[in-house]
Amino acid sequence: QVELVESGGGLVQPGGSLTLSCAASGRQFSNYAMAWFRQTSGKEREFVAAINWSGSTPYYADSVKGQFTISRDNAKNTLDLQMNSLKPEDTAVYYCAASTRAFYDKTYYYARTSYNYWGQGTQVTVSS
Repeated sequence: QVELVESGGGLVQPGGSLTLSCAASGRQFSNYAMAWFRQTSGKEREFVAAINWSGSTPYYADSVKGQFTISRDNAKNTLDLQMNSLKPEDTAVYYCAASTRAFYDKTYYYARTSYNYWGQGTQVTVSS
């Protein structure tokens, strides 16, 4: 069983920055692929960023490439998402996700169905 708890959300002005964190339970954290998804009202949860077990390979949605940075600390069982140059369209509930499954190619990282554990979400609002 894996428990994920997000933190760091809030209200930020356009152009500002915010860092989300996800604390994970479980002794096998370093074996999990991890990701961030986001969801706005009435829309499906969409992929934002993912990272492999070692932290050596990140994956990003085209919409956030160059703007967001995902990272992990396997010693602390944490996952971060550094968000810069935030725009109103980045407003959403952001979810941390973990997968204990095997990923056979990079497409698995992008798929919501690849992840079997989810946090409760943290609200990010970008507004002046």
